[in-house]
Amino acid sequence: MTPQARTALGAVGLVVAMGSLSFAAVPFYDWFCRVTGFGGATAVSDGGGIAPVEEFVTVRFQASLDRDMPWTFRPVQTEMRVRIGESNLAFYEASNPTDRPVAGQATFNVVPYAAGGYFAKVQCFCFTEQVLQPGQTVQMPVSFYVDPAILDDPEGKYVHEITLGYTFYEIELPQEVEQAALDPETAGALTAAPQASID
Repeated sequence: MTPQARTALGAVGLVVAMGSLSFAAVPFYDWFCRVTGFGGATAVSDGGGIAPVEEFVTVRFQASLDRDMPWTFRPVQTEMRVRIGESNLAFYEASNPTDRPVAGQATFNVVPYAAGGYFAKVQCFCFTEQVLQPGQTVQMPVSFYVDPAILDDPEGKYVHEITLGYTFYEIELPQEVEQAALDPETAGALTAAPQASID
């Protein structure tokens, strides 16, 4: 093999390796953030086994939209004073002012980062994609608590305010919703399908 061929082969190998690493970086970073709370990633919990304590924090709620997202989106309540360890329920409101169905997926962030790993969501609209029909307005809940373990954290114990922010991005419509939007008869068939009997 000539030196030029070896160099070309090495360059191709380097490109493939870098591509593989970049593909793996996104899920790895997501996993790292969820485990450590780095970058404001939150915890997910079933809400059981947590005893409230006599300490309080203020949770502020923020909402934003990706530049191409046509919805309106806002927190119903902009802040809550919550007891640490106690379950709470907050709502965000989204509206689709367009004349077409629009699907969205929310990303989230918690500030300060020191609080991220202790901000536990039990249920959240951000766990699944959301589809709003033309003109539809919905209120979407997020159930959460602040883990009392934050009081044992060298940085977390000084946190008195936590900001939970969501950003909605437009995503592709699920295939069945897109088909129903194109064909009204399909919409009726999709609605009836789960109830249809199988002979």
